[in-house]
Amino acid sequence: MSLRLVGIAGSFNRPSKTYALVKHIAGLAAESYGFSTTIHDLTDVGPSLGTALWPNELDAQAKAVVDDIVSADVLVIGSPTYKGSYPGLFKHLIDLIDPNDLRSKPVIISATGGGDRHALMVEHQLRPLFGFFMAHTLPTAVYASDRDFVDYAVASDALSGRINSVVGELSTFFPPAKAALQAAE
Repeated sequence: MSLRLVGIAGSFNRPSKTYALVKHIAGLAAESYGFSTTIHDLTDVGPSLGTALWPNELDAQAKAVVDDIVSADVLVIGSPTYKGSYPGLFKHLIDLIDPNDLRSKPVIISATGGGDRHALMVEHQLRPLFGFFMAHTLPTAVYASDRDFVDYAVASDALSGRINSVVGELSTFFPPAKAALQAAE
């Protein structure tokens, strides 16, 4: 049974730079560690997210996404930045998860924004949020601005370097795929 990585892009837009970033990070992590991956955005969660006050009020589509999140072995979280923070419905999705369900789970945190003014959002908003859940946010946070993308694809060497760093940090929790294959031989 392979380990599961679930990516969550806190965006409704399609295409989305946030989704592209989460997918890129997840793809590199899957290649490096052999994870099976699933990526969701808020559109995948569906309309019941905006009306649910409690997890039991989510429809089947939204419950399936929440179940994916809590059953994942590792999470890649990506949020667009709006006025220095994450979107409200992204936060609401996270609020509907029991804090114990993310305890000790490795989490890669990332965000996108129009420019550098939002770069600290990952440290001032996302890291404390997942700290509350007692998840293991990896040391390297990834922030990408509009200039880091070309046609919704990662195109910056500096961004690629940060992504490689954080994916490498997963080795604290999981053996790289090549090492795991060699150990099995």
